[in-house]
Amino acid sequence: MIETITTEELEGMMNRGDKFTLVETLSAMSYHGGHLPGAINLPPDQVIKRAYEVLPDRAANVVLYCGSAT
Repeated sequence: MIETITTEELEGMMNRGDKFTLVETLSAMSYHGGHLPGAINLPPDQVIKRAYEVLPDRAANVVLYCGSAT
């Protein structure tokens, strides 16, 4: 099931120590410039190719953070 959460909900999950995998879909340069604590980097152009490698537990809760240019 896919659902959207707010930044505040993510912050609450992190503060409570909820169990989930945090993935940021940023370019390598953007990720190295700054990312959320504990986040795994999976650039958009590598999601299909590397998802099984980076996310081996298919039953785990995953929070996907997508950066965008505005």
